[in-house]
Amino acid sequence: MVEFEYTIKDRDGVHARPAGAIIKAASGFKSDVSIQNRDRQASLKSGIFALLGMGIRCADTIKVTCKGEDEQNAAAAMKKAFEEYL
Repeated sequence: MVEFEYTIKDRDGVHARPAGAIIKAASGFKSDVSIQNRDRQASLKSGIFALLGMGIRCADTIKVTCKGEDEQNAAAAMKKAFEEYL
């Protein structure tokens, strides 16, 4: 299991365009990729509505967890995606 934290920098928080890119990045891996914000948790493979429904805002610190056979690569790709889009 690989985990990392990321603080959202986009002033609009997580919205449709970056959420779609994040979901697309997660779908390319066999590992389960999940996100936690405050008391909410969702799999990034559940779809865009699960991510948008978390209500993640600017300056929120989220925790991303990757668990599975390609977890190292998944974590690196997810970290890059969050840095690029949010």
